[in-house]
Amino acid sequence: MTARPLRILFATPRFYPAQGGVENHVYQVARRLAQQGHEPVVYTTDDDGALAPHDSVEGVRIRRFRAYPARSDLFLSPQLHAAIQAEGAHFDLLHVQNYLTLVSPAAMHGAKRARLPYVVTFHGGGHSQSWRSSVRGLQGRVLRPLLLHADRLIATARFEVDYYSQRLKLPRDKFAYVSNGCDIAVRTVDVPLADPPLIVSIGRLEKFKGHHRVLKAFPALLTQEPRARLLLLGDGPFRHELEAMARGLGVADKVVIGGLPLAERQRMAETLSSASLVTLMSEFETQPMAALEAIALGRPVLVADTSGLSELAQHGYAHAVPLDAQPDTLAGAMIALMRAPKSRQAIQLPTWDECTEGLIALYRDVLARNKTRGSA
Repeated sequence: MTARPLRILFATPRFYPAQGGVENHVYQVARRLAQQGHEPVVYTTDDDGALAPHDSVEGVRIRRFRAYPARSDLFLSPQLHAAIQAEGAHFDLLHVQNYLTLVSPAAMHGAKRARLPYVVTFHGGGHSQSWRSSVRGLQGRVLRPLLLHADRLIATARFEVDYYSQRLKLPRDKFAYVSNGCDIAVRTVDVPLADPPLIVSIGRLEKFKGHHRVLKAFPALLTQEPRARLLLLGDGPFRHELEAMARGLGVADKVVIGGLPLAERQRMAETLSSASLVTLMSEFETQPMAALEAIALGRPVLVADTSGLSELAQHGYAHAVPLDAQPDTLAGAMIALMRAPKSRQAIQLPTWDECTEGLIALYRDVLARNKTRGSA
C-alpha cells in the first residue's frame, strides 16, 4: 500500500529569499518534499512588511506573518501563533526550526493548543548581541516544558545530543540525529585557483560568525601576500559595519562583501573551488555545512576552535586556531595554510536527499506512535 502524502507545516523565523543555514535547511527539505508529492507549507515572519504575505517557491507554499519589533531578530509574531492554533487541524505535523527566537515558543504553544504533533530542530548558534547569549540558560529553562511535550527533538550534529540533553535536562531518548545535507560535493567542479589568490570567509553576516576577525587579520596577511583578495561570502545585518571596517583598515579595494542566492549552488561550488583558503571564525556552529562543502571540494579550511568547528579539526578535515587569536597570529595561520601543499580530503558528506528521507521516516514514526496512543 502506498503511504499517503504528508502535510508538513514548517515554522521558521526566516525563509527564502533570506539566506542562512536554517533558511537553506528548510528550503532544501521542503522543496524535496514537494517534489515527492507531499504538501509542505512554511509559516515564517517578515519584520517590515516588504515581502508578500502569501507566496510559493518550487511547490512550497509560504505564509509570512508580521514580526515585531521591526528590524530585530526577536521575531515576536502573535499572528503566527494564532494561525497555527486555528489551522493546526489542516496538517499532520509541525516541524519547528531554530529554538533561539520567539517563533519557537509561539509555534510550539500554538501546536499544543491545536493538538498538532510537533518536532523541533535546534539549529543552535551564537549571537551578535552578548546579552542574548547570556540569557540562553534562562531561555532554555522557559522552553523546557514545551520541548518536553515535543514528539522528537532533532540534532543535526552528534555532539548536540549530549549538549542539549545535559544543558536543558531533557531525556536522551527524546532525541534523534538527522544530519544536514550537502549538494555541492556531488557536482563535478573543475575550477582553477583564482589569480590573484582568493580567501573566502563564509557565513551569514552576523558579528558572531567572525568575519570581522578575518578582516582585522587581512592587513597583516597582505604584508606577505600583497596580491591576495578577501571575499566575505554571506548576507545579513552586519554588512554595513564590515564595509566600514574594511574602509577604516584601508583594504576596501581588496575586499568584496556579499552573498549568493540559495538556488545558485553551482556558483557557490565554483567560488569555493577557486579559493586558496576558506575560513570560518564563528563563535558557535553545530554542523558547519559550508565548511564541509569547502573541504569536500579540496579547499584548505581554517576554523575557530569552538563547538562543531572543533570536531572538524579533530577529524583532520580542517585546521583550528583559538577564537581569540590576535590578528597577527590569525594572519600567520592563514598564510601557512595557503602555502601548504594541497591534498584533497577523503570525506563523504550526507546529501539533502538523505536528510529529507531521514526526516520523512521520522515524521511517519511520530504519526504512527500518535495514532497508536490515540487508539489505545
